[in-house]
Amino acid sequence: MAGIPTEKPSFGVLDDVKVVFAAMEEAIPRACNIMADWGADVTWLENTGYGDTVRDAKNVVQAERRNCRSVQLNQFTPGGKEALLAILKDADIFMESSKGGTWDRKGFTDEDMWAVNPKLIIIHCSGYGKYGEPDRVKRAAYDGTVGPYAGFTCQNGTPEQPMITMPYSGDYINSYLLIGASLAALRKAERTGKGESIDWAMYEGIMYMSQYFMVDYLNDGIVWPRAGARNQNLCGIGVYQCSDGFIAVNLFGIKQNKWMIEELGLGEHWGTPELPEDTASLWLSMPIAQEFEKRFEAWLLERKRLDAEATLAEHAIAAQIVYEFEDMVKDTHMAKRGNFVEWTTADGDTFKGLSPMPRFEQTPGQIWRPAPHKGQDTFDVLTKAGLTPERIAELEAEGAIRCGE
Repeated sequence: MAGIPTEKPSFGVLDDVKVVFAAMEEAIPRACNIMADWGADVTWLENTGYGDTVRDAKNVVQAERRNCRSVQLNQFTPGGKEALLAILKDADIFMESSKGGTWDRKGFTDEDMWAVNPKLIIIHCSGYGKYGEPDRVKRAAYDGTVGPYAGFTCQNGTPEQPMITMPYSGDYINSYLLIGASLAALRKAERTGKGESIDWAMYEGIMYMSQYFMVDYLNDGIVWPRAGARNQNLCGIGVYQCSDGFIAVNLFGIKQNKWMIEELGLGEHWGTPELPEDTASLWLSMPIAQEFEKRFEAWLLERKRLDAEATLAEHAIAAQIVYEFEDMVKDTHMAKRGNFVEWTTADGDTFKGLSPMPRFEQTPGQIWRPAPHKGQDTFDVLTKAGLTPERIAELEAEGAIRCGE
């Protein structure tokens, strides 16, 4: 641990942004981790007991807590509140996740934070928000429960059974939206000098991103069926089987449809009232749809997946064989873009993960430190926040903080 840097080097588009978060597992932490890859100075608050439950997933914690500092504290004790307010004095963004209204109920308010930092952006993330039906607001929530509430899960799976989408897509959808919302609010604070508080309901983030088919119901009463590995309402879109594996196809476009129709021996239908010459999408409601799908499935089954992919690509049809992880690590394009990288963990082991993305060409992201041990940075962060070593020792004796393992 002695060789792990404590001073963040200057890099990235968020080099001057300081982020603090108190949350477990995925949605908020992943958002903050991405911002850390982009250059933000990120402090991860863990409780003084077990810490973040993500530590049970030993590889995930290495991948998704790199570039972060770990401080252990109990912010709902007087000493823990003192410590956190000291940390927040020069922070730009603070994010926390808990049941709606938890911080207010426990006596740690937005006004407390703004008293020491009027420009602070505060995000309170919960499953269902801070207000609404009281019973709903107080419920525990995870990715696997807010997705079903938000009308996301009902759109995925087979006609017989809705299915969750992995890995934790609801959490990650919220992660990306949290980044956008927090940086938008930060721009406002920089312009006006006034902070912002965001009441973030995870189900709303998921619902916001899953409205594509929902608006057909809201406006026309249409409920598209769950189609398993295929599209709900279009031909030639989804995952199909080749003779040696699976391929994903997205058949769109006039010339693409014309070629495919003719290739499948259905050319006489092109240019008819049921299939006009300007047909860009082949709808499952068309009379030809069932026969098209039957022939398309047979066409793919006669071919190896790489041959099918090459033929479709030659005719400007989007297609991609379904990669397994082993295919990805062998892929030359990913290798040339440096998508997979290695770094050294806090214990001196070599860890393989993903490089910072996307690519900011003028101010690239980087990995400057591995995931820290629990509370590894408590003393350093609180010292920089203005607490004396003596006060830090008192707070640790009180159980308000922990200074590393």
